[in-house]
Amino acid sequence: MLPFAVQSKTAHHRSDELAEKIQKIAKTAQGRVGMMATVIETGQSISLDPSGHFPMQSVYKFPIAMAVLQQVDQGKLSLGQKIQVDKNDFVGPRQHSPIRDTNPQGVELTLAELLRFMASESDGTACDVLLKTLGGPANVTQYLRSLSINGIRVATTEKEMGTSETVQYRNWASPESMVNLLTVFHQGQKLSASSTDLLRRILTETPTGPRRLKGLLPAGTEVAHKTGSSRTFDGFTRATNDVGIITLPSGQHLALAVFVADSKASDADRENVIAQVAKAVWNEWSGQAAK
Repeated sequence: MLPFAVQSKTAHHRSDELAEKIQKIAKTAQGRVGMMATVIETGQSISLDPSGHFPMQSVYKFPIAMAVLQQVDQGKLSLGQKIQVDKNDFVGPRQHSPIRDTNPQGVELTLAELLRFMASESDGTACDVLLKTLGGPANVTQYLRSLSINGIRVATTEKEMGTSETVQYRNWASPESMVNLLTVFHQGQKLSASSTDLLRRILTETPTGPRRLKGLLPAGTEVAHKTGSSRTFDGFTRATNDVGIITLPSGQHLALAVFVADSKASDADRENVIAQVAKAVWNEWSGQAAK
């Protein structure tokens, strides 16, 4: 038995089947799995360890992007403003940063370009420069609290996460709070229509994680999502994540967060856990089976 329960608000007999399916999928992760899925328009929901704390890795770039765009909406920042990226802004050589790799002497980029590098390419340098522009990670957490999102904490930079494997645990989220944030974002409650549309487009066009949430869904399914991944040391991987909003055939929207933590499974198996969970909830609420 897994050390946590599956909770559901779907019809009883079908929810039992879905819960059993998700438990079976989670066992293959050989680690901790937390997930929550909610149909935004109806409130139908299912979750596994919804209040657990899971290291976000680059998933935290989604709330950072929202915080940046709130500042744009308030006129404190501008998408067109130029920001200098210096060599001392670069994350470590083992961390992902196309900006660093293509501009080894530094570069000047617009806020909009940095936002796209961070949220679409998952560039660590872009993330840290935007965190600095916001005044530090604590200000992102403060922004989340202003949205009544209490189960997500942004505490460190990408560069700091590169110094030790355990630092990443300081940036954590619960599946329930992440789905709540996805819902707030989708409903356009706290960002302007233009900012919401921009970030949705960036998250939909991202090339990362094709075998996670999107992996087993029908071709052409719209998924606006953000992945997060840690490195693997001695067969142990601390974070393999994907969170996002899936558009169902009905036009309704499924907010889904899946976190796989502290896993001994292979890369393919961890990603397959996320893909299988997405397929299971899609099959439940789409009205058609994913092939």
